This record gives sequence, structure tokens and C-alpha cells, in this order.
Amino acid sequence: MGISAQRGNKLRTKGWRQEALLRLLENNLENAEDPENLVVYGSIGKVARDWPSYHAIVRSLKNIDEDETLIIQSGKPIGILKTHKDAPLVIMATSNLVGHWANSETFYQLYDKNLTMWGGLTAGDWQYIGSQGVIQGTYEIFQSIARKYFNGSLSGKFILTAGLGGMSGSQPLAGVMAGAAILTVEVDEKKADKRIATGFLQKKTHLLDEALRWIKKAQLENTPLSVGLIANAASVYSQLFERGIIPDIVSDQTAAHDLLYGYVPENIELLELEQLRKNDPNQVIQRAGKSLAKEVNALLNFQSQGAVVFDNGNNIRTQAKAFGVEKAFDIPIFTEAFLRPLFERAIGPFRWVALSGDTHDIEIIDHYLLDVFSENEIVNNWIKLAAKYVPVQGLPARIAWLGHGERTKLALAVNQFVADGVLSGPVAFTRDHLDAGAMTHPNIMTENLKDGSDAISDWPLINAMVASSSKSDLVAIHAGGGGYAGYMQSAGLTIVADGTDAAA
Repeated sequence: MGISAQRGNKLRTKGWRQEALLRLLENNLENAEDPENLVVYGSIGKVARDWPSYHAIVRSLKNIDEDETLIIQSGKPIGILKTHKDAPLVIMATSNLVGHWANSETFYQLYDKNLTMWGGLTAGDWQYIGSQGVIQGTYEIFQSIARKYFNGSLSGKFILTAGLGGMSGSQPLAGVMAGAAILTVEVDEKKADKRIATGFLQKKTHLLDEALRWIKKAQLENTPLSVGLIANAASVYSQLFERGIIPDIVSDQTAAHDLLYGYVPENIELLELEQLRKNDPNQVIQRAGKSLAKEVNALLNFQSQGAVVFDNGNNIRTQAKAFGVEKAFDIPIFTEAFLRPLFERAIGPFRWVALSGDTHDIEIIDHYLLDVFSENEIVNNWIKLAAKYVPVQGLPARIAWLGHGERTKLALAVNQFVADGVLSGPVAFTRDHLDAGAMTHPNIMTENLKDGSDAISDWPLINAMVASSSKSDLVAIHAGGGGYAGYMQSAGLTIVADGTDAAA
């Protein structure tokens, strides 16, 4: 039997702050891609290092007092310290390696010895809310492209992308919400089936020609459509270009950052690949790199023919360059190309989770946002679309791109709603690691900063220290794991609106 987050108002802990973090931990596994192995998304992005660590974290959260702090090192609880009621309940550091040794080879050696894990951006610190967590960012990218290149609309436009995992699975629905016909290539049929079951994908096929017929019909009728094609992206992208089929927009959100566990090479069955990972990991990496390079060459070919092509943050350009694609970085990164104007105004992904499990709580907050932020076009448009299209996964949740003052206003209002009994239970607020000042990643978040400070990683560390000193309930510092090792540093936080003056 799988693990699900507890609903209702019955506490198993000594307070709502502890219960909230426990439910978020459970919610991560309820929404996980591979819960048996504690993997939430991204091939190896885990919620805890191993099952003994998971159970020890659960016991700790059930017994910890409000003036104590649980310390977690790369998914393993190592102690509970006596602190004070204003200190975080949980502080964690995940997959941080000393600079000289911060590379994928060293990471995998330590990972195989069970000395570390990769926490992703929301897996290791229990902030994942299903595919919805990334969907608004994907939608905002598509909307930005529409404004910049297509007179504000993607109706009748063809988007080609790849990946239907825990993060990338948001792409089909985001494309439909933006009005496009979107074809997403995915090698693992189980992932496509999961996206169909959760309402993020409409149709699937194993046949490229059938997929193209569906896409073409949707384009001609200006009807939004999402299609999953069960195939290998490197093969499909190359075939499409050879046949002279140029989509309007092309990207990829496979787990390309991880050539061993994430990106699947051409011409291999998944079961065979699983064995090869154990018996000859270097062969897997080499074959995956060769296939990835083939795909990126196809991306560059599409770009040369006028398609809007972008890197969606999975390190695919970096991997491709290492495997001989010299012009890989001619492809722009999504943050700099489309989202930086929002980050410059400190507007980024802010999320909240109804800990009661009552979807009506999210609806009440939606109505508040539409009323109070009626002049905020991004928020107004998104909340209406999300209420209509985005299905509930695990505990009911919502994400919206809000700025600093807006976040404060919303959180204080929600805390008061909890105090007044307007909501049926407390609400947990989290803020993505991919946020203004929360991540250093010279190939994604901080690429081409005007002052040349792309690689200075002080900012997310300062971000985490400020969060700790400002009464956050959970604070995390993550670095990259797998193929991301050595490429990034980030910080995340969670705070619980339990209706108390202390929370306010």
C-alpha cells in the first residue's frame, strides 16, 4: 500500500507546524514517480535517502517539540537540537560537495555508497505538489513566446517537446492552456499513462504519423490538443527534420541532466537499460550522450529553419557540448529568454497547500486572489485557467507567480482565514528554489547576468540564512546531483499559516 498524506484536522504530532511538514513529506510520496524507491521526479530526485531515514524522519516529526530543530543531511536525519520556538523545525543540506569534487563522477560514487542523495528542487525538502508545481512556469514561457513571436496567441501553433515525468508532465496541459497543439515524446509508456490518468495529457500513440495527423487536424481547426508519442526523442526529432516538418516551438524537458539514470539512449529497451546501468554504467552514459547530441543537433536544425527553440532548464546544452555539439549554447535558456523580466521584479513561483485535504480551501483562496489582485493580469488569468484545467494531485494545492509584497499580503490573509475558521485547516506556503535570489546556476537561472556574477553562489546561501532568521518552518540548501553536480546551488523554504499570531 502506498503512502498518502493525512487529511482532516487530527494531529499525530505536537502541533500544526510539525504536522504540516509531515503531511508535505507524505504528499511528496503520494505524488512520486517511483515511490517504492523514494524517487519523486528527475530520475533520482528523492524525498529521503533510504527507507530507514524516511521512517526516522517521520518519528522525529511526530515527537519533536516546537522549540527543537531536526537536522537532515542529504535525506538522512542526524539529530534534534534544542533551539527556540522561532527557529526552523527542520534545517537540511542536500548533495552539497566541495567545489573541486563537485562533479557527476564523485556524486555517483557517493550516491552508490548511500552517503548522499539528490533532492531536486522540491523533492528533498517536501515541497512537490505534483505536475502542477511547474505548470505555471511552463505556461508563462509559452505565453511569453506567444507575445514575443506570434501576436499574443498560440492558437493553431505546433509545439514539439519531450518528457512526461514528474516535472515534464506539465508540458502537455500547459500547451493546451496556451491554446496550442502540443506533441510530447516520451520513451516510457507508463509515464504517459499516468499523465492521461491525472488529466495532464489527452491522447497517446506509438505511431509518429498518427500523432502528426492529430496535431495537423488540431492546428487546422485551431483546437488545443495534447498528444503523447511513445518513442525516443533523439529519433523523432531527427526524423521530423529530415521530413521537412518544422514545428513552431521546440524544446525538451527530459531528465537530460542525468545521462546514467535519466536520459534514455536510442535503440534500447527499458529493461535492458536497467541491467546495463548496473553492469556497465559508462556504456550507458556514452550511449545516452551520443543520442542526446543527435537530439540537440536536430534542435539547432529546427532553429535554423525559424522554429523558436529553447533549453527548458535540464542541462541539455551542457551535456550536448560535452559530446561534441559546439553550437549547443546557440540555443537560449528559458529563464533569460522569457522569464527574467519577472524575476527582475522579484516575481516568481509561490505555492500553497491545503493541509486539510479540502479542495474548497483552495477555491476560497482562488476567489480572494481574483478579488484582491484583480488588476494583476498574470495572476488573474492564471487562477481562472488553473481552476478550470489543473487537476488535484495529492493534497489540494495551487501555484501562482507573485511578487514579494503580494506574497506577504496573500499569506497574512490566508493565516487570518485559518484563525477565523473560513478555511477548514492550516495552509503551508512554499517558494520554489527557482526564484529570484534563490538559485545560482550559470547555465540556467543566472546565465548572462549584466555584471558578470553568474557563478557567485553567495546569494542562495544568504537567502537560506535570512529564511532561518525570519522564522521559516523549514529551510533547505541544495546543490546539484547526478549530471547537475557542480552546476548549481539553491535554497528553499516552507512556512505554515496555522492561524496563530506567531505565524502572522
